Amino acid sequence: MKPIQVGLMGLGTVGAGVYEVLRRNHEEIERRAGRGIQVAMVSRRDTARARALVGDTAAVVADPREIIRHPDIDIVVELIGGYQLARELVLEAIAAGKHVVTANKALLAVHGTEIFEAAQRHGVMVAFEAAVAGGIPIIKALREGLTANRIQWIAGIINGTTNFILSEMRDKGLDFDVVLKEAQRLGYAEADPTFDIEGVDAAHKATLMSAIAFGIPVQFDKAYVEGITKLSATDIRYAEHLGYRIKLLGITKRREGEGVQNRGVELRVHPTLVPAKRLIANVEGAMNAVVVNGDAVGTTLYYGKGAGSEPTASAVIADLVDVTRLATSDPQHRVPHLAFQPGALRDVSVLPMERVVTSYYLRLRVADQAGVLARVAAILAETGISIDALLQREADEVGGEGSTQTDLIILTHEAREGAMNTAMAQLQGLPSVLAPIVRIRKEELA
Repeated sequence: MKPIQVGLMGLGTVGAGVYEVLRRNHEEIERRAGRGIQVAMVSRRDTARARALVGDTAAVVADPREIIRHPDIDIVVELIGGYQLARELVLEAIAAGKHVVTANKALLAVHGTEIFEAAQRHGVMVAFEAAVAGGIPIIKALREGLTANRIQWIAGIINGTTNFILSEMRDKGLDFDVVLKEAQRLGYAEADPTFDIEGVDAAHKATLMSAIAFGIPVQFDKAYVEGITKLSATDIRYAEHLGYRIKLLGITKRREGEGVQNRGVELRVHPTLVPAKRLIANVEGAMNAVVVNGDAVGTTLYYGKGAGSEPTASAVIADLVDVTRLATSDPQHRVPHLAFQPGALRDVSVLPMERVVTSYYLRLRVADQAGVLARVAAILAETGISIDALLQREADEVGGEGSTQTDLIILTHEAREGAMNTAMAQLQGLPSVLAPIVRIRKEELA
């Protein structure tokens, strides 16, 4: 049987990895796919560099639209990244009847609903395993392996840059700015790391997992996003004393509280205290991990490299194999893009952050005087927040000998975010509270 013809739009780090892994493992891949998978065309602005990589094994073009227009190309692989151009190219490929494989989480998190609807109309597939957690097959697990389950929640370390930074801060006791520079020097962080350190990249991925887990449209604009730029080595150290580690987590949960206003889906990314005994708390460096809780299977963990040339290429090629197997099948019998049949998606509301329920770590720099702790506890009680654990440092540990201020560290039981906002506003107004209060959310992930 004639090999399926692939066009690679973008031949950077991931594109080069896809080409190399397909070349190296072509026999094994063909045995699995049932036919060969051949890169017939590649596009890159720097055509000379592209030709140096692929030689005469594939046509090299500068304009990616030449790939879309070519009648022999069966699958278009979009590895350009970004929003606008990628959206245009993917929609043009779909309209031309081409199947699409993409690693572009930003594109799908923002424009996924439009793209999946277009693919459905034209009877083609859009595969995106590489868009979340690199080489970890989490999309396939959620969409197929766990299909019998009513997913309850997902929590994931899904950005390697921030996990590397937090690991270094914990191991070496250094503050964020110092470790960021080291991460950039080592190549773990981009020259402009904003998407990573502000949590946007993780939120793109959490949005896609949430849609698949709960059968809802992609709704990135409703995600709560908070990065790691304000974390200090002090809080990482205190968390360690209390038996926790701080990770940037993408979290999505099914919430079924009393009252319509409390029902929906939580979708949030933020630094999170996780018990040190949890496996995910011990994921270090640039590695990724995702924990999924389903009603039938219980809790499952998926771990591996979340980025890099060949780990991401592994996921892209897995999608190519899937599309190759199913290219001639009835579109109605393919696995739906978001796991649920298109007509069965539910427009369940993503809860605003004020309605989210979680527990908290608070650090208050306070005057070292009588009555402060009692007043803090009273304000928390008045807003319906109960204390789970408390740690008060000796004044000389915080400010040196003769210091008149100390740190008060509080862990709370579960509370609604809105109630915590009210409590923090009152606490911050106390004359005895001497600095902005640090709040970090806490998840037991039990």
